[in-house]
Amino acid sequence: MNPRPQNRRVIDRVALLTNPAAGHGNARHAAERALARFQQRGIDVQHLVGADPGHARRLLDDALAAGTDAVVVAGGDGVISLALQSLALGDVPLGIIPAGTGNDHAREYGLPTGDPEAAADVVVDGRIETVDLGRIAGDDGAVSWFGTVMAAGFDSLVSDRVNRMRWPHGRMRYNVAMVAEMSRLRLLPFRLTFDDDEQLEIALTLAAFGNTRSYGGGMLICPDADHADGLLDVTMVHSDSRAKLIRLFPTVFKGTHVLLDEVSSRRASSIRVECPGINAYADGDYVRPLPVTVSAVPGALQILRPPL
Repeated sequence: MNPRPQNRRVIDRVALLTNPAAGHGNARHAAERALARFQQRGIDVQHLVGADPGHARRLLDDALAAGTDAVVVAGGDGVISLALQSLALGDVPLGIIPAGTGNDHAREYGLPTGDPEAAADVVVDGRIETVDLGRIAGDDGAVSWFGTVMAAGFDSLVSDRVNRMRWPHGRMRYNVAMVAEMSRLRLLPFRLTFDDDEQLEIALTLAAFGNTRSYGGGMLICPDADHADGLLDVTMVHSDSRAKLIRLFPTVFKGTHVLLDEVSSRRASSIRVECPGINAYADGDYVRPLPVTVSAVPGALQILRPPL
């Protein structure tokens, strides 16, 4: 395991980016509580609320250009992912006020959930750790960054279906989509090229590429992933048996699925991922169709964590 560079920095002013819709609307309330705590602590806050993702990104880029000691995101993994596109490879640290439904970034970095004031205190009093990010590159040269896991296969097919549905609402929409895709479960023809060297042609139900351990609100799909080792953990599920996949599902929350015969794991710094008709999702959001090259970029992000 590589050493994790950590330091303290004086935080006097922050740009607070909010996704009001995150966490079924809880993010707005969390942001208000965090804003009040920052003001109590004497922190100068620029509050950014975008009308849509594009607008939010422009506001964030403008705030970074004007200068800020930290970017703080109030919301879930989706709006954190938006911020990563601007923060990757920079020296402005990311702070998180967890207020989403999954909160996998917060889980990975030991951040307090359900307590916006405590999360704001982490921004002011915490330590900065240098960590890796995942990088997704298309053949057209377009690049996206992610913090947790990129998924392709069954998971992304479920997400595709969710995005096409207009009813029902909330978590039930995902459940309905999962049942529908389970009825069509099949092995998919993946071609994976590890570190520009070994090529593997393999039939998989899904493949997950983890910079961190969990996605989907605590599912430890890559239970041994290390966010500062310069590598991605690859979890591959080989079975198209609905019964086996249903039995596998609860084990993912413990990370013990990797012990099953129908699951295999690899580790690499870069993987080219090909599978016709399949989209890549990362940090829970759509990224682009395969093929892509996904890689770990060492030291690409500064993140604020609780003090030791």
